[in-house]
Amino acid sequence: MEHTHTGLAALTSGAILSPFTQLRRLLDGIQPGKSPAIDLTLGEPRETMPSFVIEKLAESQALYAKYPPIRGSDELRQAIADFLQRRFHLASPINAATEIIPTNGSREGLFTACLPAAGRKSLPAGIRPAVLLCNPYYQAYIGAALAVNAEPVYLNATKETGHLPDLDVIANDTALLDRTIAFYVCSPANPQGAVASRDYIVQALSLARKHDFMLFLDECYSEIYSNDPPTGGLEVAIQTPERFANLIVFNSLSKRSNLPGLRSGFCAGDATFLDALAEIRNSIAPQVPGPTQHASAAVWAEEQHASANRQAYRAKFDLCDEMLAGRFGYVRPAGGFFLWLDMAQYGGGRNATVTLWKRSGVKVLPGCFLAQTAQDGINPGDDYVRVALVQDLPTLRDAFTRICDPAVLTAAADAK
Repeated sequence: MEHTHTGLAALTSGAILSPFTQLRRLLDGIQPGKSPAIDLTLGEPRETMPSFVIEKLAESQALYAKYPPIRGSDELRQAIADFLQRRFHLASPINAATEIIPTNGSREGLFTACLPAAGRKSLPAGIRPAVLLCNPYYQAYIGAALAVNAEPVYLNATKETGHLPDLDVIANDTALLDRTIAFYVCSPANPQGAVASRDYIVQALSLARKHDFMLFLDECYSEIYSNDPPTGGLEVAIQTPERFANLIVFNSLSKRSNLPGLRSGFCAGDATFLDALAEIRNSIAPQVPGPTQHASAAVWAEEQHASANRQAYRAKFDLCDEMLAGRFGYVRPAGGFFLWLDMAQYGGGRNATVTLWKRSGVKVLPGCFLAQTAQDGINPGDDYVRVALVQDLPTLRDAFTRICDPAVLTAAADAK
């Protein structure tokens, strides 16, 4: 879709809408065809949160009477540093005082980081800055790009490109890279589950340094994987002479620890950049509440619950292997907890979403709502639906049984 609005006007005009707003409009007035309805749209973890969280919040309730430190407590920053060292085997210790900032979930950090990214790079008069976005993308990326009046440049991540943007193609467009202020990449990818290799991160970071833009690696699904732990940006960058220059990674407790309501995350990396970000956040961003910081430190320090969480998702993917093998282009993803199912033979993601809801009472999210039409005229989500594996195993088995019902599939194909 061609948008004539730019910047904040694009956000306020409705030219860019939340995928969930689009889904509500798509299904408005359509009743689910089977009861109970099963919602597989929202990536809201429903596994068990750590049992000690409420206790940690209660024991630190006196902190509600104090303004929290904007850069986070020493306790929390050190707990995050210890987690990063433990998880990514960093070649040298990360500096908890200068290379980590706690945030209100990863989304707050992903958005506010674009402000100093825009401010740090001077461009000639008349040259509009660009923000590169993996496409499909997370809404915070495009919101950040438009907030600083940058041009969002959608880099299609398709099956042919390994479901990550093709860096070789990007590298050839030096005019674009020279006006780029930030590049958002999600690994493991939402929704495809692809994981960036060490070589991929090296190449992306090299482009960022050569053309002096920020590489923003969204790693919020890094702790959900079936086999090998995904490579992290910090473990790659720390082995370079420039250390974390031009790199920020983002993570949170929402997915790792089933605590989306705690709103607790962090950004880590380039100390000079984080210093500027801290000053901006000191003016316009909310601090993470003191009890939240105290509880979060305990959660980052504990790994048993995160391991149990991975086991729960492995069981769900085992069910997917059993029920979806040979259907919808299903491939067990390397990370994350989404399925990216190909509905091309059923009229594409939008048509399949309507049919599945109308015929089977299963609600999924059209892939085209998670992406934009890129410069090549293609929306990489058109053929797909995203399925969030957040329900329990019996509910998922019921959902897949309904989705795979031959009558439902025939109805979807006929509705093309």
